[in-house]
Amino acid sequence: MNKSILEKLVAGTGALLFSMNVLSSTPSPTPDPDPTPAPCEVDCDFTRGPDPTTSSMEAESGPFSVGSEYVGYYDAPGFGGGTIHYPTDTTGTMGAIAIVPGFLAYESSIAWWGPRLASHGFVVITISTNNSLDDPSSRSAQQENALNYVISQSGDSSSPIFGMVDSTRVGGMGWSMGGGGTLETASGTRLSAAIPLAPWYSSINDFDQIETPTMIMACEYDGVAGVAYHASPFYNSIPETTDKAYLEVSGGYHSCANGGGINGGLLGKYGVSWMKRFIDKDSRYDQFLCGPDHAGDNAISEYRDTCNY
Repeated sequence: MNKSILEKLVAGTGALLFSMNVLSSTPSPTPDPDPTPAPCEVDCDFTRGPDPTTSSMEAESGPFSVGSEYVGYYDAPGFGGGTIHYPTDTTGTMGAIAIVPGFLAYESSIAWWGPRLASHGFVVITISTNNSLDDPSSRSAQQENALNYVISQSGDSSSPIFGMVDSTRVGGMGWSMGGGGTLETASGTRLSAAIPLAPWYSSINDFDQIETPTMIMACEYDGVAGVAYHASPFYNSIPETTDKAYLEVSGGYHSCANGGGINGGLLGKYGVSWMKRFIDKDSRYDQFLCGPDHAGDNAISEYRDTCNY
C-alpha cells in the first residue's frame, strides 16, 4: 500500500474516532416541555349533541333516540327492579343517573325523567324500591345499588348498554322520600350531580356537608313535604361553597316535579341543564342556569343559586 493511501486511511479513522468521542461526551438536548394536557385532563368537557337552545331544551325530547331495557325485580341486586333508558344513536361513554320514587310510590311516578334525560345523552335507570315503605336511607342505598347495576351492565358484552357508561360520572335524582335519599347520597363523595324532587327527610342529616352540585326542585303548595320544613331548609343547609340551586314550581303540589304535563318544558330545561353542566361539565348549559331572569318566568315562584358555576 502506498503512503498516500495509508495517510488517507489514518486521517479518516481519526475523524471517525473523534466524532464518536464527541457524541459520547455531548449531553442529550433538553427535551421540550410536556405539551399542554388534553382538555379532559384539566377541565373535562364531555360535550355531546348540538348547541342547546331554549326551544330545544323545552321540547318533549332531546336530539337522541332512546332505547330501553326492563330490569326485573329478581334480576335487580339490591333494588326493586326498573328500566334502563339509553341513547341509541350516539357513541362513546356517558354519565349514568339513577332515579328513585317516594313513599308508597313506584317507578311509574318518576318514569318521565328516564327517556327525557336519556334523549340528551345519559344512561338512566328509573327504579322501584324493594318495599314502597322504605325510608330515605334505604332509598339512598338502593339508588347506589342501581348505579352499580348499570355500571356492571356496561361491562357485560350481552347488554344493550355495553361499553356506554363512564363510572366516574354518575348522578342521582329522587322524589319525596326518594329526594331525601338523594340528598343523603349527595352527602357522600360518589355523585357528580344531584336533583332531589320535592324532597322529604325527617332524620338528623349531613346536608351541611354536601359538596355535590345539587339542584332542589320544590313545589310551592306542597302539602306533604312543605317547602318551609323540607326543601327550603335543606337548600339553606347546603354550604354556600357548593354549586347549588333551588327551583320552586309556581302553584305546584307534591308531585309537581315528577315530570310531564304543563311543567314538562320547565323541568326538562332545568333538570337536563343541571346534569349536562355537572356530569358532562358542559358550559353551554350555563345560559339556562345562571343567565336568565328566573323570577320573570311565571312558572317559577322562587329561584336561588350560587352562580356563577
